[in-house]
Amino acid sequence: MRINRDTLLRIAQDTVKQRVRKDRSLLSAYLCGSLLGDGYLLGGTADIDLVFVHFDAPPEGREIVGLTQEVHLDIAHYAQKEFRNTRKLRAHPWMGPTIFACQVLHDPQHFMDFTQASVRGQFNRPEYILERARTQAEHARQIWMAFYREMPTQPGPQELELYLRAVGHAANAIASLSGPPIAERRLLLEFPRRAEAVDRPGLQPGLLGLLGAPRVDHAAVRAWLADWQASLDKLPQGYSLARLHPARSAYYRLAFEALLDGVEPMAVLWPLLRTWTDAVRLQPVDEDARQAWNQALQALNLAGAGFAERVEALDAYLDLVEDTLEGWAEQAGI
Repeated sequence: MRINRDTLLRIAQDTVKQRVRKDRSLLSAYLCGSLLGDGYLLGGTADIDLVFVHFDAPPEGREIVGLTQEVHLDIAHYAQKEFRNTRKLRAHPWMGPTIFACQVLHDPQHFMDFTQASVRGQFNRPEYILERARTQAEHARQIWMAFYREMPTQPGPQELELYLRAVGHAANAIASLSGPPIAERRLLLEFPRRAEAVDRPGLQPGLLGLLGAPRVDHAAVRAWLADWQASLDKLPQGYSLARLHPARSAYYRLAFEALLDGVEPMAVLWPLLRTWTDAVRLQPVDEDARQAWNQALQALNLAGAGFAERVEALDAYLDLVEDTLEGWAEQAGI
């Protein structure tokens, strides 16, 4: 299939039309995500992000539908009641920016038209920008505090997943000051521009340091891709994490290869570590899979005693993030 924006938009529209004919519970549907911007392809792959709003509680929260190796549908399902508090939506760090920018595809009762207009009202006031950013920073600090109270002696995939989640929240706290939060595959590609927007370019090398990037080269990271793929292939049938659906395998793998061949090869570390850690976390203990993952973490100084060092570094990084938010608030007159 020839992949271009028009083709993907037509697929999105056709999907909504088909679902509306079959499912009378659908109140509204909208398009969001990378397809609304210029950088919708990475490694020749793309996902089509749709949100379906139902009158009542939907049967599932997220649905992945493979179309080709390079393209899949990523459909989120919500109940109507989750959109009633538009002030809360406006301040939500993820849903707020998504609704603000979304393209409504089905809305016969003008439910999303009203919701979007309400969210857009005052959306860019400094108070709401700061609230969205602070929510991200507070999530990161809460995770750090849990580690501070009880540092694991043998950190495993569950602990590393929490650590990475905190790092992501910290980065997107900064990103939220100048735009929407950054999606997973492009976090380390786009973060430098967001850090520069708030006059904190030094936050980028600090972010890479939290992931252990200075300790490895791109050749070493490239060698991990086979083990990453093996971990995904060993996931048991019926696991619940939609983001690791088999239809998304090439979406990640081809993006990783493109990043490694690009001008910022270490940008691959974020999506690689996030997905690999989740794959190891979700499967029964497999010594081969866990050994390869653990060897990569040792190289990045994210395993054993190195994990405690990284958590300590996260504390210092969060101090910089919080100082940045406070300085931004002061300049905005808040």
